[in-house]
Order: sequence, then structure tokens, then C-alpha cells
Amino acid sequence: MIAIIDYDAGNLKSVEKALSYLGEEVLVTRNFKDILAADKVILPGVGAFGESMGRLKQYGLDKVIREAVQSKKPFLGICLGLQLLFAGSEENGGVEGLHILDGEIVKIPAAPGLKIPHIGWNSLHLQNQGRLFDGIVEGAFVYFVHSYYLRAEKEEIVKASTEYGARIHASVEEDNIFACQFHPEKSSSVGLQILRNFARIGEV
Repeated sequence: MIAIIDYDAGNLKSVEKALSYLGEEVLVTRNFKDILAADKVILPGVGAFGESMGRLKQYGLDKVIREAVQSKKPFLGICLGLQLLFAGSEENGGVEGLHILDGEIVKIPAAPGLKIPHIGWNSLHLQNQGRLFDGIVEGAFVYFVHSYYLRAEKEEIVKASTEYGARIHASVEEDNIFACQFHPEKSSSVGLQILRNFARIGEV
């Protein structure tokens, strides 16, 4: 069973729908026992970093996320869910994140003709053999919606990147932790394959 953490952060239903389409058993919940009993956990999210971090703490989910990660079960952050896993964000004047992974979230730099937020399809450069990208070809397109992006501290955890005014770390993986800045649930067949790969992690 895959638990999707509910902290009032937007794209829960679309993630649930995509996984259900793939035949996965899914539960959208903020119940601590259900999250810790799940085989895998997903932290989705769209919205403001500071407000969302505040809700995680309000519901006590920051502690549950750490416990789930420490239990070594596969854990996937999506969009804002990726950003929250890192040390902090420039958004909202600077807010501390969960700091489960090392890196910072910074604003996409303004440039002539560059629209911010970045909304749309971008191609991925794949690197470092990410398990989420099994069966995905170099240059595959995925769907982004964001104004801030990840600069991971360790290059070796970066499994996919894209260019949009800067080199954006689009997906990372470290041990049992996976995260995507883009929305696999909105990325057509490529995104479904990424979610399928996550659902199969740890299966014999």
C-alpha cells in the first residue's frame, strides 16, 4: 500500500488517481499509524513553502516523515514535496525545511522572455542511473509548475536535470529517498512509467 500524505497541499487527488490507474492500492491520509504502516510513502504538494512547512508541523507530520524515511521504506517527494525535503527555501523571505537532504531552494532567475512561474513541458537530461527512470529515454518531456528550484549540495544524488533560466535539479535519489520537481502524475505516459518504477522499488 502507498500512503499519500495529506497536509492540504493541492495535487493529492491527481497523484492518487494516477497510482490507482496503475493498479496500486493507495491511501490519502494524515494518520500517523497508516503512514508508518504503508509500504511506500509519497509527499506531494503545490503552494507556498512557508505555509506548507507550517501545516506539516501543525499536524505533526514533520516527525512522521522523518520516521518514515528512517524506516528505509521508499519515500517520494513531488514538486513542493521535493523542496520541503531540503534545508530551506528563499521563498517567503527564507524558511527552514525538513533538511532530510542537503541543498537549497532558490528562485528561478529572471531573464528576458522567460516566464515565471515555469509552467509547461521540459526535456530531462538523465544522469547517475536513477531508479525512477528505468525505461525512460534521454530527453523525455515532463510537466513542471514552479517558481523556485533545487540546488542540491551533492551532484551524485541528482538523477535528472533540465534547463530553464538555470540548470534545475529536476530529480534526486539518495538511499530510499526519491524526489521530482516536475509532476509525474501530469506527465502522460512518461510520468506513469516513473510512478510505476517507484511502486516497484523493493519488489523481488
